Amino acid sequence: MNYILFDTNYIRTFLLPLTYFRPISKIRCGILTLKEKWEYVLQSSVSVLTEEYLLQKFPVKYQQDNIYINSAVFPDERLVAAINKLQRREVLVKNDLVLAIRQERLTFDAVQTIRINDDNKVLYQGEVEFINRPYDIFTKNAKQIKSDFSLITSGRTGQKLSSTNTKIGKHPVFLEEGAVVEAVIFNTDDGPVYIGKNVKILEGSMIRGPFAALENSVVKMGAKIYGGTTLGPNTKAGGEIKDTVFFGNANKGHDGYLGDSVIAEWCNLGADTNNSNLKNNYSNVKLWDYNQRNFVDTGLQFCGLIMGDHSKCGIATMFNTGTVVGVCSNIFGGNYQPKFFPSFKWGGQQHTDYRYDKAVEVAKAVMKRRQKQFDKTEADLFEKVYHLVKEIER
Repeated sequence: MNYILFDTNYIRTFLLPLTYFRPISKIRCGILTLKEKWEYVLQSSVSVLTEEYLLQKFPVKYQQDNIYINSAVFPDERLVAAINKLQRREVLVKNDLVLAIRQERLTFDAVQTIRINDDNKVLYQGEVEFINRPYDIFTKNAKQIKSDFSLITSGRTGQKLSSTNTKIGKHPVFLEEGAVVEAVIFNTDDGPVYIGKNVKILEGSMIRGPFAALENSVVKMGAKIYGGTTLGPNTKAGGEIKDTVFFGNANKGHDGYLGDSVIAEWCNLGADTNNSNLKNNYSNVKLWDYNQRNFVDTGLQFCGLIMGDHSKCGIATMFNTGTVVGVCSNIFGGNYQPKFFPSFKWGGQQHTDYRYDKAVEVAKAVMKRRQKQFDKTEADLFEKVYHLVKEIER
């Protein structure tokens, strides 16, 4: 069977700015991205059906018979069984959410307007968990780390933790090949710790599970990292971090607090950057909503920073509770920054447009440092996002 993960326009917009540069299925929550989770559970490669401007980098692969799966949904065995039972032209539905479609070739627009009636509708009776807001990523992260840990370490034996380390708690610490971990304190009372290939955790670090650090990440000396935190590949992390997801290729290499946050790729947080994740009056946090173009109550008491791809901030930057930063912005200056900082901007409370050529120049330099090439595909995507931002954030 050919599996395709499809995006919906509705959820994609709610997840901005995190979906400017990627399909929903490339969002990381837990150890794995949504796409990787489905590939593990299905034991099959999957492609993605998303907006046209992303297809050059994330192409869709069709066959004569395809099963389309909602990319925002987390997989589980019961759901997979129901999906695989679908007959041609049937649509699996939970309440108003389309979970899966078995159909011939469908375009992105056709998936958005799929017709559902009594003849083709199959009602799913199980529970469904999915993401449709940026804060779902960090609020669900601890649970997803535990789930992914069981998925990818089952039946495997990792490297042995050396005697220079201290481990407290009942859950395991799993080290992949090439991981270097010395003189670190682990507390696994609340969940496991996953250390990926060639990860370095430097001496004096204190880490509580559930926690994951993926391939080539570095935890700096004396870091204090609480549970519910994921460091995506090639991420550098230092200071104090709690309930935060780094998608990958990002830096928070110095002291400063970051909590209840999501940091996309190619971001850099300057030394002593801090964010608030709790209001002084303990009321619910409001967050910028791209659909409503306004601040909307999250229902959360704890909510920190959502930062889009390629954005940076200078030293000692202060982010208020529930701040959203768009893509490709450069933030600096004293005092708290705006709670919504748009894309392709330069400055602080008073900001101006970030020159496109300068933004490209920085992106090339940053990617080169990670041995990644800013090739034609990346250049085309960058330009398309630049023009898309003008439409969405005008």
